[in-house]
Amino acid sequence: MLLSVKSLKKSYSTAQGNVPVLKGIDMHVNAGDTLALTGESGSGKSTLLHLIGGLDLADEGQIILDGRDVTHLDDAGRAALRRHSIGIIFQQFNLIPSLDVAANIAFQARLSGVYNPAEAAKLAAALGLGDQLSKYPDQLSGGQQQRVAIARALAVKPKLILADEPTGNLDEDTASDVMAQMLSLVAQTGAALVMVTHSPRLAGQMSRQLNLRQGLLA
Repeated sequence: MLLSVKSLKKSYSTAQGNVPVLKGIDMHVNAGDTLALTGESGSGKSTLLHLIGGLDLADEGQIILDGRDVTHLDDAGRAALRRHSIGIIFQQFNLIPSLDVAANIAFQARLSGVYNPAEAAKLAAALGLGDQLSKYPDQLSGGQQQRVAIARALAVKPKLILADEPTGNLDEDTASDVMAQMLSLVAQTGAALVMVTHSPRLAGQMSRQLNLRQGLLA
């Protein structure tokens, strides 16, 4: 088992008091799994993804990723885990405007000490970016920018990829194309993919689906 989440709880403080978002989440993910997290807006899908990725801290519960207890790591430990074991793909792309496509793809892999120019070029080609490597993010379409974000995440050779509405800013045809390319590449790497999505159509392309409702998974 690559990922195990047990009795995970998270609340946020508001002017009206504590609001529970996750009320005891239990889930597991094996290597090679593709899992869609669905649910209404505000149901806590992104919160769960951020907790798994060590971007936020849980109130209670346990997250074991590749044998390491994420919930007991300090900031430096969680950052190291993200550098080496987790690839994160956001809806907003989060590319570095001052770097060209090739440098954006290489950025995290260089930080992790695993950058391989030949493999990065192969990723770029597989995602249709082979002739875009010298361009900058503002010269690309939304679909191209998301492909760069996917290539950047995969270049680290992560064991787990977390994707938060990765096609949410794309039109339907582009979203389908990007999704197909991402799933193909993920399958080739053997990584697991956990994706938050509102789209039943995209969720249906994953091997498993879990629905988050009222703070619990079903």
